[in-house]
Amino acid sequence: MPYDIRLACPADMDGARSLMLDTFYREFGYGYRPEWHQDVIDLDGVYLETPRHALFVAVRGNEVVGTTGVRTVGPKSPPHPAWLAEQYPSGSTAQLFRVYVRPAHRRRGLARELVKRACEHVASTPGYTRVYLHTDTRVEGAEPFWKSVAVPIHDDRDGDPLRFQTLHFEIPL
Repeated sequence: MPYDIRLACPADMDGARSLMLDTFYREFGYGYRPEWHQDVIDLDGVYLETPRHALFVAVRGNEVVGTTGVRTVGPKSPPHPAWLAEQYPSGSTAQLFRVYVRPAHRRRGLARELVKRACEHVASTPGYTRVYLHTDTRVEGAEPFWKSVAVPIHDDRDGDPLRFQTLHFEIPL
C-alpha cells in the first residue's frame, strides 16, 4: 500500500498527536513536557488555523505514520545561545518541528519527502527568509539524516550523555 504525503487536514490530527506522543514517550524517553510540547495538544490551532504555519503528514491506509510541522518562530534563548535567536528571528524564520516517522515505516524516504514538502511550503509563503531546525544527536539516525538535507550552523554538544546534545541546522531556500 502506498503512502499519501500531504498537508494535514482536521481528520489527521488525532493520528498525528498519537505519533508525536508515542515519540516523546517511546523514542525520547521523557514523555510529554508542556513547556516543550504545547503545540501537540492544540494541533488544529497551531498548525491549521495559524497563518503561515503548516503540518505535513505521511499516511498509509488510515494511519498517520509521519509528521513535519512548520512554525514561524526562531530558536528561543535560553536555552539556545542569544546570537542564534538573533540570527534566526521569529517572523522571518520558519522552524521545522515534529519531524517524526513511526519506526516500522522508516528508511523509506518519508522524512526526506516530508521535509521537502515543508520547505516548498516555506519557499512559497511570503515573509520567510530561512528554514531553521535543531535536533538532539542522541536520537538514532538524526545527525546523519539532517546533515544530508541541511547545513550545520552550531554544534551545542557538551559530551554529557544525560543532557541534550543539540545540533542546529539551516536549510537553504
